[in-house]
Amino acid sequence: MSNRLYVNIILKIISRNLFIMSGALLFCSIIALYYSEDIFPFIYSGIISATLGFLIVIKKSPIPNGQSLRKRDAYLTVTLSWIIIGLIGSLPYIFSKTIPSFTDAVFESVSGFTTTGSSILTDIESLPKSILFWRSLTHWIGGIGIIVLVIIIMPSLQISSYHLFSLESSLKTKIQPRIKSVGHRILLIYIALTILETILLLFGGMNLFESVCHAFGTIATGGFSPKNTSIGDYSSYIQYVVMIFMLLSGTNFIVHYYLFKREFRKVKTNEELKFYLWVVFILGTIITAAIFFNMNKPLEESFRESFFQVISIVTCTGYATADYMLWPNFAWIIIFFAMFLGGSTGSTAGGIKMVRHLIVFKNLSRSFRKYLNPNAIINLRLNKKTISNEANSSILTFISIYMLIFLIGSIILIIIGLDFTTAGSSVATCMAGIGPGIGSVGPANNFAHLPETAKIILTFLMIVGRLEIYTILILFTRNYWRT
Repeated sequence: MSNRLYVNIILKIISRNLFIMSGALLFCSIIALYYSEDIFPFIYSGIISATLGFLIVIKKSPIPNGQSLRKRDAYLTVTLSWIIIGLIGSLPYIFSKTIPSFTDAVFESVSGFTTTGSSILTDIESLPKSILFWRSLTHWIGGIGIIVLVIIIMPSLQISSYHLFSLESSLKTKIQPRIKSVGHRILLIYIALTILETILLLFGGMNLFESVCHAFGTIATGGFSPKNTSIGDYSSYIQYVVMIFMLLSGTNFIVHYYLFKREFRKVKTNEELKFYLWVVFILGTIITAAIFFNMNKPLEESFRESFFQVISIVTCTGYATADYMLWPNFAWIIIFFAMFLGGSTGSTAGGIKMVRHLIVFKNLSRSFRKYLNPNAIINLRLNKKTISNEANSSILTFISIYMLIFLIGSIILIIIGLDFTTAGSSVATCMAGIGPGIGSVGPANNFAHLPETAKIILTFLMIVGRLEIYTILILFTRNYWRT
């Protein structure tokens, strides 16, 4: 088999991504027209995106029949796609002069598409409605994954695309044998949850624009809000609605599909789901007690404030209703460590993911049992299936590399001039796609004050975290480029 890259396939997929971006940008020009705002930032951006797409289509060579996408091609395709959409997504900010700095605009754009939710904006409500809508839409597009949209919207691609789907979204469990069928079902669930949350938010008195924007940010576990205070100034009803949908969005979308099909046995035996819910319950309960007994708040308010922040951080959404930096020290320290958890695999959440932590606990349990029974052969099992040594080793290696990158990133930011708390939490929150951090980038602050070099590093780490590390790091190896 040839070891060279199939450049023609890579270019075809990237061109499709550019056409999708162009359509999304032109749609936002309609929003701008409705609110009597300047439409040209979106028109210019859409034309640039479409023009680049057409230039790629014209220049690339035809794809031979039967030529399929391999992992080797998928690594580069996915990485280039996310870099390109991040750059294109920054254009409306630059053309509208709402974010005149190129570095800041790219930071905001990549933060949107990677569903990170970290922001450099200091007065969000002063922005035009169309820009705020674009900002939230980048979350929604990024949540389902631009690659999945290519598979669904551009069926004329006619190449095998499972590698793209699995690398970008981590959905390793198939619902149907054909990947397009998986994509369609996931997208339908995604849209249904978005519409349902929008309706429930409308019932709570939130206007249509804010309901749609917050639904985009919730279902994508992104966290961009059109309000300076995020969800904090809304009613307790709205906070509970957002809380529930954050929890649902952090759940594997395969579970949603099984619930829709009434295959409850498969849901009941899903160990990651149980582990995910127990982690949220335990952390939420501990912090509820801390707030109730140390800050003398009513029990319901303590419960709501605690569980909202815990669910938001664990699912990597980033919405906030309280400044957890004002909590007792051990409570916000728990929040910091929760940044390394992540939601379920196959969800829009980022982070290390619950199933990997569950595997770590299973490894610890097996080690203790081996001490008691040295000659016993104890297999690791997940959902009643044996985990191979190769898969187990891969998971443990991933966590090790994740923590190593976190450590290196934190050290670099400290060298640049950030304090230890801000540096560590900035790297943790950007890698996991959470949004707010600890210290000067906490929920009451943002990333505007950070040095430009720090913003560039954090932008890179957002993409690294969104693509689960390996996809990008493998491009820096000598073997990858060897033909």
